[in-house]
Amino acid sequence: MSASFKDLRVWQEAMKFTVEVYQVTAAFPRHELYGLSQQLRRAAVSVPSNVAEGKGHRSDREFAHFLLHARGSLLEVQTQIMIAKELQYLRNEEAQRLLGSADAIGRTLNSLINSLSEKAA
Repeated sequence: MSASFKDLRVWQEAMKFTVEVYQVTAAFPRHELYGLSQQLRRAAVSVPSNVAEGKGHRSDREFAHFLLHARGSLLEVQTQIMIAKELQYLRNEEAQRLLGSADAIGRTLNSLINSLSEKAA
C-alpha cells in the first residue's frame, strides 16, 4: 500500500508553513481581517490541501495535476507576502523567513512533479 499524504515531506513542510502564515497574519491590522489576511490564509491552506487531495487520487498524472495547483497557490502566497511586506504588515525578517520556506516547498513540489511526470512518460 502506498504511503499516506501525511508521510510526504512536502505536505509536512506545507502544514508548518500554513501555521506560520496564520501566526503572522494574526498581527495584521484589524481592517485587513477580510482582505489580505484572509487571502493569504486561504492560499496557504490550499497548498497542503492540494497535496493531500492529489495523493488520494489513483494515478500519478492526477497527483501531478493537484501538485501543480499546490504550486500555484504557493506562488500566490509568495506574492501576497511581498504585498504585506510592502504595506509594512510584515517585518522584513518575517517576510524573508516565510519566502525562504515557500521557496523550499516550491523546490520540493517541483521535484515531485518532475518525478511523477517522468514516471508517466
